[in-house]
Amino acid sequence: MKLSVGLGLGLFLSVTFFKAQEHQEHISSFNALTITYKFHPKFFLYAEGQSRGIQEYTYPDYYEIKGGLGYNLTKNHKPFIGLGRYATYKDRKINREEFRVWLQDVIDFKKGIVKFENRLRAEKSWFYEPQTGKSSERMRYRYRLNISVPLNAKEVKKGTVFANVYDEIFLVSPMKPTFARNRVYGGFGYQIDDYFGVLGGYLWQREFEASGNKNFHFVYLALNINIDATKHPKKTYDFPGAD
Repeated sequence: MKLSVGLGLGLFLSVTFFKAQEHQEHISSFNALTITYKFHPKFFLYAEGQSRGIQEYTYPDYYEIKGGLGYNLTKNHKPFIGLGRYATYKDRKINREEFRVWLQDVIDFKKGIVKFENRLRAEKSWFYEPQTGKSSERMRYRYRLNISVPLNAKEVKKGTVFANVYDEIFLVSPMKPTFARNRVYGGFGYQIDDYFGVLGGYLWQREFEASGNKNFHFVYLALNINIDATKHPKKTYDFPGAD
């Protein structure tokens, strides 16, 4: 099973890359730094910084800084509240700013060594466009199924290589169309030690718009830092994935 998962991911990444070239769609960058700090057996803080080079791979034209508070309701059930600031650049000037708050619920379960994570999120956003003075608001609803499989161990721990795939859908209001976005990701990760883990992979994103659909192709790279101050004898490792 481990070999088939690895071969399947490799084939998926190769096919989607060549399709992007055939349709004159370029590769963009998607870089993230995440920090999870567990300061209580039930509570944890999460922070993330992100930059993307959408129009040009090497020039970031989008960034976000966000974070929030999570609660371990049970071992496999983690509600979360967060907020963040987001900015999009055009012609090297801020084109749109966004302030966002959200509520989410994460429920996961394991089948053998395979972990299935279900994430539901409701977001409220306020936008401002500095160049035009225009303001707007949006509600957005997201669902993600995230699947991870350790490849050289029975669970993720120090020294573990793992495969990770997910699919996420986005629904918006009041804009049209309601089904606004779909993301598909495939990649691999490595838990370096008790604190640091790295992720890398390919993310395909389709935007559904009244004027026509758009495809984006991202090379995703992330450094995840996990700090557990609870002194719990069994550590857990979080790898949030592209968000």
